Amino acid sequence: MKKEDSIKEGEPGTLYIVPTPVGNMEDMTFRAIRILKEADLILAEDTRTSSVLLKHYDIHGHLESHHKFNEHKTVEIVRDRILAGMNVALISDAGTPGISDPGFLLVRTCVSEGISVQTLPGATAFVPAIVSSGFPCDRFCFEGFLPVKKGRRTRLRELSTETRTMIFYESPYRLVRTLDQFAEVFGAGRECSIAREISKKFEEHRRGSVKEVADWYRAHEPKGEIVIILAGAGYDRTPAVCDNDE
Repeated sequence: MKKEDSIKEGEPGTLYIVPTPVGNMEDMTFRAIRILKEADLILAEDTRTSSVLLKHYDIHGHLESHHKFNEHKTVEIVRDRILAGMNVALISDAGTPGISDPGFLLVRTCVSEGISVQTLPGATAFVPAIVSSGFPCDRFCFEGFLPVKKGRRTRLRELSTETRTMIFYESPYRLVRTLDQFAEVFGAGRECSIAREISKKFEEHRRGSVKEVADWYRAHEPKGEIVIILAGAGYDRTPAVCDNDE
């Protein structure tokens, strides 16, 4: 029976949010593989990147692009397809869609229409980063990517009294500049942990004061995906010596 034949007329389908590995291919779950094989349509942030993953797991479903540059134009089309009975799976290049990746707009639209949205548990970069940091992770705030220009320093000043552990995503090209700004706003002695290339061959965790870690990456050019974990205001552990447990 073809997938098209399995669509029940008059019954809406389901939107599945499917996490994909942030590094190691083995981080894919059995359920995620099954959902992607059964979906009538797979939406991918970059079809070229996702094609590698799908080929690895012998997944041959219909693939279309859904990214930040076209989501405002395609979200209603996808909604109508689901309302017509299609089961749609959304994936991003890595990690869980909606977490600093496209997905929120589609989820919000489907929720407002009463469409079933099922988000699968799975890979995301900030969870292993904060757990491995050694900082309190019972309460934390996720900031994602800071504004590149306008509003950046304003946001940092707003966070200067935040007592929870803070999580930031950053480009390796802006890492040192960001850490220097952290030193200005939060103080050079504020502790941080940099998680780089999580779940990949050259995974690295570098810990120390903001100044120590900034100086390290000034001398050693950072590469790959970066997660910054910053201690909250008032965290009183004696600053650790900058170390590396890669």
